Amino acid sequence: MNDVRVEYCGEWFDVAEDAPFTVGRSGDLAIEDNPYLHRQFLELRRDAGVWLLCNVGSQLSATVGDHRGHFVAHLSPGGVLPLAFEQSFVRFGAGPTTYEFQVVVPAPPFDPVDPGDLLEADGMGVTTRAPAVLTPDQRLVVLALAEPALTRIGSGPSTLPTSGAAAQRLGWSEKKFNKKLDQVCQKLARASVRGLHGAPGELASNRRARLVEYSLATRLITADDIADLDLAADAT
Repeated sequence: MNDVRVEYCGEWFDVAEDAPFTVGRSGDLAIEDNPYLHRQFLELRRDAGVWLLCNVGSQLSATVGDHRGHFVAHLSPGGVLPLAFEQSFVRFGAGPTTYEFQVVVPAPPFDPVDPGDLLEADGMGVTTRAPAVLTPDQRLVVLALAEPALTRIGSGPSTLPTSGAAAQRLGWSEKKFNKKLDQVCQKLARASVRGLHGAPGELASNRRARLVEYSLATRLITADDIADLDLAADAT
């Protein structure tokens, strides 16, 4: 009996062993009609007894983390990731929206990656949770961007704030917010977090989405930290 299942917005989907399970604008898990989202973006498939998550898109990336926040992988187009954990969360951004769904694989057939390891492979950057030392202002930047995802109930979509909206939430100027955002991304990029370093043609929204994905996957911030946003706004 196949027990692998996918959950999105409280709805559960059974995953067959003999055919790929597709995620995108259309497929087995049709997210929604978001023009920024690939029609076929991610695939779940079984190969040699191992369940794999494959990025079959051409532009978007995804972040995969275990339920404890110890492990995070950046899955670029063409990347393939074996699902070593019983419960994994998949997060990705498409335009102004970020999404989350979970994959449950009972009794994975091999041991999880040691939390002390750091792996790199073509198309996939895998890291473990390393405590990032952020300044109070840098931490507020992350919270302001991740607030809609943190306050969402369960898995599903959430709006990704613009820099202007996040700055307004904190009572800052947009110039100050963007400066702090640059500092956060540079600090995490130096710590080998992929997808945050600016590149020619890279949209700012992609960087913000990647920062939110990574922060949620590693539990850099949690819903318990939301009160700090109100304190910051009151102070300004």
